[in-house]
Amino acid sequence: MAAFDVVTGAFGFTGKHIARLLLAMGRTVVTLTAHPERPHPFGDRVKALPLDFEDPRAMSEAMRGADTLYNTYWIRFERGWVTFERAVRNSEKLVAAARDAGVRRIVHISITNPSAGSPLPYFRGKALVEQAIRSSGIPYAIVRPTVIFGPEDILINNIAWLLRHFPLFPVFGTGDYRLQPVFVEDVAEIAVSAGRSAGEMVVDAAGPEVYSFGQLVQLIAREIGSRARIVHLAPAMAYLLGRIVGSLVGDVIITEDEIAGLMANLLVSSGAPTGKVRFSEWLSRNAHLVGVRYASELQRHYR
Repeated sequence: MAAFDVVTGAFGFTGKHIARLLLAMGRTVVTLTAHPERPHPFGDRVKALPLDFEDPRAMSEAMRGADTLYNTYWIRFERGWVTFERAVRNSEKLVAAARDAGVRRIVHISITNPSAGSPLPYFRGKALVEQAIRSSGIPYAIVRPTVIFGPEDILINNIAWLLRHFPLFPVFGTGDYRLQPVFVEDVAEIAVSAGRSAGEMVVDAAGPEVYSFGQLVQLIAREIGSRARIVHLAPAMAYLLGRIVGSLVGDVIITEDEIAGLMANLLVSSGAPTGKVRFSEWLSRNAHLVGVRYASELQRHYR
């Protein structure tokens, strides 16, 4: 078995936990990242090389001799020339480079309920990348998380931040649509276990608790001691308020597609839970930290 693994985005949220687990197992880790100069906690234990989709040969050389590619690359929303269509093409280039490099296995981080026929570009693009991996000829494992929580996550943190700083918190419509939070370390364990396995597989990464969105917001508010009034608004009105707040903090709070995916119950698994950590228990232990500072998507990935 080859001596090293490659993680795309090992300095990011999910990739960092995958890299940390691999290092704990004695593996050597190389990361392909758009920000090789970014400060990170690994020191010289992780070699950082550019994730340059315009130079497939360099990507291939970086992966030559690797055992497993753990791919976390994707975009949350479109911005300028960074589109979902381009993200699919970039992913196809990465898979082709892995094939040319002779990588033994790909573990790809996808999303629950992707569909090539989805009207939502995020979920449609994820399905198209899965198709590219299946047709690559490389043995693969596709891990489909629901909504990931943990230190440095954006969604849960920013819900708490809004509850801490504003007198009102808007819930889209009835708030009865569901989501199933999964702990980031559980996702990393599922991914690394899939990387050590043989055969092709698709597995959901889903936590042991399911909430309606309204229940989730109420739980967070209660645990952090927020006095914000939770109000139910038409999705278009709630999205407009999100854009206004986004302009104040210089970020994208939420997109229309994210609202639509959430309300369509796409962040719930139809299978048995695969994660172990209960969101309610984690939140209770970390309530003093969650939402204290705003987490900017644009600052983290675009600037």
